[in-house]
Amino acid sequence: MAAFWQAFLFILAAEMGDKTQLVALTFATRYPARTVLAAVFAATLLVHLFSVAIGELLGLALPAFWLGLAAGLAFIGFGLWTLRGDTLDESEPKALARFGPFLTVAITFFLAELGDKTMLATITLATREGWFGTWLGSTLGMVAADALAILAGIALGRKLPERFIKYGAAVAFFVFGVVLVLEGSGAL
Repeated sequence: MAAFWQAFLFILAAEMGDKTQLVALTFATRYPARTVLAAVFAATLLVHLFSVAIGELLGLALPAFWLGLAAGLAFIGFGLWTLRGDTLDESEPKALARFGPFLTVAITFFLAELGDKTMLATITLATREGWFGTWLGSTLGMVAADALAILAGIALGRKLPERFIKYGAAVAFFVFGVVLVLEGSGAL
């Protein structure tokens, strides 16, 4: 249960202002909200299942000390990435439009999520926690964050103000990263 809540909260925070959240917001201004949410959910289930599989394999292959150190440094990197921000490339959705709304959103979201900080954070969490709880928590955390973007897309039709959310997510990543490094080094 701890893996679920940890993954849920960190991915929820990490997704705020992320490019995949911008994808959800953008598509919510074009397509029905249910279609966008269903496509985001389907794509997230697949990407995060792949992510936890990678994390589980890494967790089995690496010694705990190096795993803790790598996880801590990764989360500090995610904090820096969050401060830098993401951008949305508008050219991809136009090329996919022939597939209909559901597949257009699902494929775009899936491709945007590959190599994204939330995917990498899910991999990192899965190295330390149970894969199933991490998978469910990260998936539902992402879908919750993207549901907020979908609601904002419906209500506003433009990007949410990110400054406060972005800095809050970055601080959470920094704190978690430092704690993991200190745990890995035996200082905590």
